[in-house]
Amino acid sequence: MTDVKKLALIFPGQGAQAVGMGKDFCDNYDVARKLFDDADEALGYSIKDMCFDGPDDDLRLTANTQPAILVVSVIVSELLKANGITPSIAAGHSLGEYSALVSAGVIDFKDAVVLVHKRGQFMQEAVPVGEGAMAAIIGLDDQKIIEVCNQITQASGTVEAVNFNCPGQTVIAGTTQAVENAVEQLKANGAKKAVILPVSAPFHSRLMESAAQKLAVELEKITFRDAAFPIVANVNGKLETDAQTIKNNLIEQTAHPVKWIECVNAMREFGADVFVEAGPGKTLCGFNRRIERSIVSLNVEDIDSLNKTLGALRQ
Repeated sequence: MTDVKKLALIFPGQGAQAVGMGKDFCDNYDVARKLFDDADEALGYSIKDMCFDGPDDDLRLTANTQPAILVVSVIVSELLKANGITPSIAAGHSLGEYSALVSAGVIDFKDAVVLVHKRGQFMQEAVPVGEGAMAAIIGLDDQKIIEVCNQITQASGTVEAVNFNCPGQTVIAGTTQAVENAVEQLKANGAKKAVILPVSAPFHSRLMESAAQKLAVELEKITFRDAAFPIVANVNGKLETDAQTIKNNLIEQTAHPVKWIECVNAMREFGADVFVEAGPGKTLCGFNRRIERSIVSLNVEDIDSLNKTLGALRQ
């Protein structure tokens, strides 16, 4: 892999969390300890203890999950930087977009930690627990999913396609009843699988509009700078470096679909020839394989994978 010209850093979103994440980094690297300490100070409670010891139920609460994943993701990008690995471009899936912005110097780490904690709270407040749902639809054409969701929205309440993750995997969100109706209808229309997801709100659907409005108020309190390298926006798959445009995209992102396939294709068109997933899990590496088999995907979530990835990049 000696001819790596352009490296894309990709950052995971909610669902990637696991108790124990970040612990070996913290045990071995000063930068990891400092970032966890800074996050604890900014939040006023210990996200570090929650990451290391759980309990899982607390870590899964949206207002905790979001800062927890962001901290571990930023630690990874800092460790890569300390080893001379700098990206040419970056993107993050939903919450991951905030990690990408920290890596590109757009927002300060402490601001980002507080922001995603509030974002989680706002998203949860937008729809009471039990009244909203999400489901993964496997093996059905996007157009058919959109069509069925439109029909059900007219008949029985809001449901829409909200995460275009990879060919054959799209996530829908909306009111609980409408999502359940859509799951039945999509199975009848040939979906290989349609699974209700264990999440507490219908993220990225129009039901998140109140969360987007509250987030807009918080974003005004934070300093945004132009990005050091292009960030690909979830909402449109476009490369952005302008601070104001990036801020506007974050507001829109809250209640609009994540166009992840477009994001990955935009990075490929930019010339990225190696993708490194920075943070817990390997979900985005999996999506890459489904989007384009030839993409070289590496991941860093612990010291073992850090060493493997550094070795591969330096060969």
